[in-house]
Amino acid sequence: MNILESARIATRALTANKLRAGLTMLGIIIGVAAVIALVSIGRGAEKAITEQIESVGTNLLYVRPGATSSGGVQSAEGSAATLTLEDGEALQDIEGIEGVAPEVNSFGQMVAGGINTNARVTGVTPDFTTVRNFNVASGEFISEANITGKSLVVVLGSTVASTLFPDQDPIDQTVRINNVPFKVIGVMESKGGTGVQSQDSQVFVPITTAQTRLSNTGRFRGGNSISTINIKLADASLGDQVTEEIGNILRERHNVSEDDFAVTSQEDVLSAATSVTDTLTIFLGGVAAISLFVGGIGIMNIMLVSVTERTREIGIRKAVGAKRRDILMQFLTEATVLSVLGGAIGTAIGWTIASVMGNVSIGSTTVTPSVDLSAVLLAVVFSIGVGLFFGSYPAFRASALRPIQALRYE
Repeated sequence: MNILESARIATRALTANKLRAGLTMLGIIIGVAAVIALVSIGRGAEKAITEQIESVGTNLLYVRPGATSSGGVQSAEGSAATLTLEDGEALQDIEGIEGVAPEVNSFGQMVAGGINTNARVTGVTPDFTTVRNFNVASGEFISEANITGKSLVVVLGSTVASTLFPDQDPIDQTVRINNVPFKVIGVMESKGGTGVQSQDSQVFVPITTAQTRLSNTGRFRGGNSISTINIKLADASLGDQVTEEIGNILRERHNVSEDDFAVTSQEDVLSAATSVTDTLTIFLGGVAAISLFVGGIGIMNIMLVSVTERTREIGIRKAVGAKRRDILMQFLTEATVLSVLGGAIGTAIGWTIASVMGNVSIGSTTVTPSVDLSAVLLAVVFSIGVGLFFGSYPAFRASALRPIQALRYE
């Protein structure tokens, strides 16, 4: 008996019990749909996070203070005040560095009229826009004159601007930050992000103003400490070389043998984020695949019932010349048809779910599920494998029946 004949007989046998066949396929349908939908959402999240990180630039290095230690317990990286504005200036002459932008970070209460909000306050220098790939949408950014004069001026992120000034132009308006009045001189273009880490939910002030008026940054070796030194490389391939140069200069300046700072790259950030999203995608796919396993058990159960119901039929077919492999092929084909049909329907449903959930917004980041051929093939191939695996035992049991015993079965 050839495969086409086996498929025809299998289809006829399954359509004789449509409801039972449909319920049997339900586990496979749900499993395949869940695998495709969840894997697609996971990949969409990975793509959104990657695009957000890459929008800042891939040729960046971040120099941050080291960690404090108390009673043998080490705090998080950045908790020690070991970097100063002068450290940033000392790094500008390293070959391969295109720009250096130190910054000071804090949080502040923003008030304009009767509206208030919390925002991250970042003290910066004029080079920040070039180094971090930020652009001003309207107005102007922090200038050298603002740095020298410790001016009370502020540039708003797009989210903060729309929150505080929903119906008017923010430029030249007054915003109180921690009860200190600042003049709005610019609004930034939208960059995206999620939650408190959204790049649009921050405001920028002169770094000298931030150090003296808004945050108690402390002192280190005669200078006001800073939070981060952002460094833009001329070429991302120079990362290792420049990192070594930075280490040599800062160790000499700080007169230490062990680093009291940490240097990370944007590539490190991207790699860590990708690793997390990959793990999440695999986890989601694994959870969804459990339902495929349950669906496989359902196929085995219904095929065993079918073997019992068709024992006399098997005996008659063997009595008229059907070989053991014919019976084996027949029941394997029925199990495969069930899983393939379930896989096809599940694929369509999963694709539909992913499309309906398209453009899901998480904070200010939009996650668009990414349905690709590999996810579809994985789900379908897995469903076929489930059908063959769980259909093998019932098929083997059917093929092993002796004709005389099968014909006597009531």
